[in-house]
Amino acid sequence: MARSLTQLELLMELEPIAEQNVNRHLSMAKDWHPHDYVPWDDGRNFAAMDGEDWELGQSRLSEVARAAMITNLLTEDNLPSYHREIAENFSQDGAWGTWVGRWTAEENRHGIVIRDYLVVTRGVDPVALERDRMVHMTNGYSAMSLVQQGTGNQAIRADAGFMHSVVYVTFQELATRVSHRNTGKVCNDPIADRMLQRIAADENLHMIFYRNICEAALNLSPDQALEAISNVVQNFQMPGAGMPNFRRNGVLMAKHGIYDLRQHLEEVVLPVLKKWNIMERSDFGARGEQLRNELGEFIERLRKDVVRFEEQRDKALAREAARRDSALEQPAMA
Repeated sequence: MARSLTQLELLMELEPIAEQNVNRHLSMAKDWHPHDYVPWDDGRNFAAMDGEDWELGQSRLSEVARAAMITNLLTEDNLPSYHREIAENFSQDGAWGTWVGRWTAEENRHGIVIRDYLVVTRGVDPVALERDRMVHMTNGYSAMSLVQQGTGNQAIRADAGFMHSVVYVTFQELATRVSHRNTGKVCNDPIADRMLQRIAADENLHMIFYRNICEAALNLSPDQALEAISNVVQNFQMPGAGMPNFRRNGVLMAKHGIYDLRQHLEEVVLPVLKKWNIMERSDFGARGEQLRNELGEFIERLRKDVVRFEEQRDKALAREAARRDSALEQPAMA
């Protein structure tokens, strides 16, 4: 059985790939400025400056759009935790250090522009948003702890830090891209849609960087990489899982097609696994073959879960529509 590489060995072997992909990213990334995506004319003072404090009627966003915007922003807000997670598992020298710094700066820009948009347009309650930010950032985040809290039964290797992190952020960046893109669609505001499409484009480039590193790791140490992939896929949770109201907001987002189980399977998990050629590779050892079989069985269970979820969602939406129709008919009947 092939020996698993240490974290240091992985970093050293993959550094040339990291350098190539940093250069690729820098050649493709487009400069943009948060202030160009915010309708500043909509802004006005709050009560502390002799203006008017927020109330729900000021928001032009639907309940679903507000939930999605808050979830997306609080996810971006926890950037210090993500930076720590990446910096601890990547080297801060050479190409790895360049990437950590560049990725952090680009992600920070996302939080800046979403918050400016929401405060200026009074899209959400800024006081509640700040309270939730404080709670979420104080709690912090650990990708490894999210996996350990998941539903899978695989043990997490003590030395899995780098491999696990790079696999996790590959799926997470793509999931975030899907969420931002679909949030823009439900905002019913071309400015918000334009802003979130811009952010989604950044997330896609980030995903490609991590996906390419994972592909190189698979070629370098197939079974070791697949162990991390299998753990992440079977236990995946979005990085905002610990934020206030995450479950409620996540249910709303899933019910209304912003990020649901089918999107997770068909737009995130399966495309990445296909890109890595997981099901067709011939270089896995005995452990890798076992992991691939387990992963295939998990995917089949997930397909069934998608069908069950959609059946339940359709019934729930039908009941809500019936209640609305009944409420509209009441005055006429009276």
